[in-house]
Amino acid sequence: MYIVGLISGTSADGIDAALCEIDGAPPHLSAKIIKGLTHPFPDGMQQRIQDAGTEQGHTPELAALHFELGEMFAEAALKVIEAAGIQPADVDLIGSHGQNFWHAVTMKGQVTATLQLTEAAIIAERTGITTLSNFRPRDVAVGGQGAPLTAYIDWLLLRHPDHWRAVQNIGGIANVTFLPPLSDTESQPLAFDTGPGNALIDSAVLILSEGKRTYDRHGLLARAGKVNDQWVKMRMAHPFLIRKPPKSTGREEFGYDMAASLIRSATTRKMGTQDIIASLTSFTVQTIAKAYNRFAPHPIEEVILGGGGRHNPAIVAGLREALAPAKILTHDDIGIDSDRKEALVFAVLAHETWHNRTGNLPSLTGAAHPVVMGQITPGANYEALIRQTWCGE
Repeated sequence: MYIVGLISGTSADGIDAALCEIDGAPPHLSAKIIKGLTHPFPDGMQQRIQDAGTEQGHTPELAALHFELGEMFAEAALKVIEAAGIQPADVDLIGSHGQNFWHAVTMKGQVTATLQLTEAAIIAERTGITTLSNFRPRDVAVGGQGAPLTAYIDWLLLRHPDHWRAVQNIGGIANVTFLPPLSDTESQPLAFDTGPGNALIDSAVLILSEGKRTYDRHGLLARAGKVNDQWVKMRMAHPFLIRKPPKSTGREEFGYDMAASLIRSATTRKMGTQDIIASLTSFTVQTIAKAYNRFAPHPIEEVILGGGGRHNPAIVAGLREALAPAKILTHDDIGIDSDRKEALVFAVLAHETWHNRTGNLPSLTGAAHPVVMGQITPGANYEALIRQTWCGE
């Protein structure tokens, strides 16, 4: 099947779109990216999303964004289809994560609500392609964290034949999947959010530059600054970092408000912009390393980096040191486009849901049992697709 995967991550810096070819069924599922791209948001959209996804967000703005994002996601899908040199009629499904706005977690780690917006009806109508969306809530409904959804696909596609791997995503929030080798038929995988990825760094850059910059390009600020080790050590006492997995978090915990508070704390210590960014970068690295030290079920020999954070040399250098002797790789090193991996995830989830197969593992999210995930919005191809899939026509 040809399936388009779509996602805008926690950083809300654009829509990743990937046209994928997916066949077979677990454990013999094959998935490859045919074409991928990033569809940028218009000026001001990132800030609107981040402002709306706070306790101060307003219902009319959320409703407006829900529909506007539907149009933008549809544009992204059509754009990647055109770039691949095929027609929308050639595509079977779209799998859309949408845009995460709220992920409510209690102090005990229970997810009580999760909200991902982007109107699937608009995507299906504009493209004519049956669209699967809103995957997280089904896992939450059976007691799971609803995240990280990438972990099940890591389990299906990225296990090494002989040694343990960690698949480390560094988006706005960082998450890890610890994978036993294929030769190990008894060990279970483990996945959870490790804490902040780029969210605190990006928010701090935005605040300190008075809106002129949105991220630390090439890690230049961090590399020019000096880490305040004592200040970072105080941050490492955060309750989330101690909580046992499975666990998940979001910008509600590690986002703009926290960055603003940390900047106020840092300025009382006479820390300048570069030192603040260097210290927040060190904090991110140390939260990831702490997760490995506390919770990895086995020594990790390879770490596969993904997400925007892998483009930050300061983060990568810190992880090489903190996670040694593990070998640090990227998805590109194992044949997957790192920039489109998460879009591939939602294409695979759409494929599995369409075939009435589960898309989660209880050991990864804490769910009571496996479930078929997502909601189906019929497109113009819906009847033909049913006949093709279920009637053998």
